[in-house]
Amino acid sequence: MKKTPLHDRHLSLGARMTEFAGYEMPLLYSNVRDEHLAVRQSAGIFDVSHMGEFIIKGREALELIQVLTSNDASKLEIGQAQYSCMPNETGGIVDDLLVYRLDEDQCAAGEKAYMLVVNAANIEKDLNWINGHNSFDTRVINISDETGLIAIQGPRAGDLLQPLTDFNLNSLKYYTFTKGKVAGCDNVLVSATGYTGSGGFEVYTIPESIQTVWDALIQQSANHITPAGLGARDTLRLEMGYCLYGHDINDETSPIEAGLGWITKVDKGAFSSSGIFAKQKEEGVVKKLVGFKVNDRRVPREGYEIKNVEGEQIGQVTSGTFSPSLEIPIGLGYVSKEFSKNGMEIIISTGRKDLHAVVAKPPFVKI
Repeated sequence: MKKTPLHDRHLSLGARMTEFAGYEMPLLYSNVRDEHLAVRQSAGIFDVSHMGEFIIKGREALELIQVLTSNDASKLEIGQAQYSCMPNETGGIVDDLLVYRLDEDQCAAGEKAYMLVVNAANIEKDLNWINGHNSFDTRVINISDETGLIAIQGPRAGDLLQPLTDFNLNSLKYYTFTKGKVAGCDNVLVSATGYTGSGGFEVYTIPESIQTVWDALIQQSANHITPAGLGARDTLRLEMGYCLYGHDINDETSPIEAGLGWITKVDKGAFSSSGIFAKQKEEGVVKKLVGFKVNDRRVPREGYEIKNVEGEQIGQVTSGTFSPSLEIPIGLGYVSKEFSKNGMEIIISTGRKDLHAVVAKPPFVKI
């Protein structure tokens, strides 16, 4: 398995490690509940260096991104980021990703530069997809192995990171970023996107510098920042109803079905499956991704059948967990559209027991 630049830090903190997307990653350090609540109430720090990063640079960089992605990247100004997805040719999703509009200081005249941040498990797949569509005057550079990434999440994230930076974090609005010095390291990119719903920042830099930034945050903020693993990352994102690739979205799910119509701009010009999505927006879809709360203590698992109150199968669970904030099980799953209305009663079948649940529109918690 691959290791992130912070692997030895996790071991020294007593992390329980697990395989994820080909990397040995921290699942938890103490327990998921405490790490989760630390992020909601104070701040947590995550190693997400396993994520993939590609630089798209050239005279036709925007044209390539517009063909590849569902959102409208032409709206991005330098210093802004955007959530998007890369559709395939059959109405499914190759991956979901972030698009960063970079400055042009290192570009030749007429060139633009972007950074795509993709899921770790899809790095090779995405790179092949992008290169297969690159008939433009544009270079695609994979910098995944040369990039470390940590996320500082929670209401106190800004207070803890600010003393280490030479710029004002309050100036970073949601889905914007800047570059500067962090913990004495130069040319560090700091963004405000987040995957927890509790606010915070992401720090991108070279592997050696990410170690310095991690150490500085841990040492300076030992009583206020909690190292958090993949377990808490999953419970936090589920409380917000955020999709996880390979579970809630994949090569066979449409962004319209997944509730991602807001990042699917069918009027921007042709892109992969744009005609399919335009038709789905106009005519509707057969199934929809919904959230639900379970009136039981048992956690719904991926693959469990979803039934109506008459016992007929209407869908399937894609993600489920026990919510530390609500202290009840919650989940996501696809159901026939007639059963997607908020408040509708549904049944989650475990095979041995039926769990009574109700459709609930995410986010499940209000931050």
